[in-house]
Amino acid sequence: MTTRAPLATADRPNPAALLKRRWPTVLAVAVVALNVLASGSQDVADAVGGFAETLPLLPLIYLVVHQIGKPQATWPVLGAGTVVVFALPFQDAVAPSTVLVALALAVLAWGAVRGTPHGRATFGVQAGGALVFCGLALAGLAVDPDLGRYLLAAGWFFHGVWDFVHLRLDKVVSRTFAEWCGVIDVLVAVQLLFLV
Repeated sequence: MTTRAPLATADRPNPAALLKRRWPTVLAVAVVALNVLASGSQDVADAVGGFAETLPLLPLIYLVVHQIGKPQATWPVLGAGTVVVFALPFQDAVAPSTVLVALALAVLAWGAVRGTPHGRATFGVQAGGALVFCGLALAGLAVDPDLGRYLLAAGWFFHGVWDFVHLRLDKVVSRTFAEWCGVIDVLVAVQLLFLV
């Protein structure tokens, strides 16, 4: 009597392998779900303010990692940026978005004066992205919250597209970050659209 080993087939995916390969997506969904649960029935103005304060961090990460020239620096740069975003509200002197936009401008100046590790064309694309996404964040803060949420939803959604393009091209930031950030960005855009 012989025993047969179970057949591994291509049409039956291994859930553990899939989870291991798509961990950035799983982590992104978990982060957004926790944020939705923690925010509860948040007022539109508060949600718009919070998401507008955070949006400039996204292009800033790309600018800093581009200037460093090492995609493996992406997650530590995200960690430092997250500390800034969450620590700054404890003081009342300056808004996090103001600090992030000022940092983005400083990195843009650094790249313009000192040069860039990946050339002017890539730097120009990153600079253009930073200006658009920071502009959408500031515009979202400046207008009525009902209009602001649509501007911010556009900013978050298009930054998700930005992430997926960088993931596909395997440029500037780490692939795991591009996947994670892209999923978060699209889910935040949907969350903004469905605020009541």
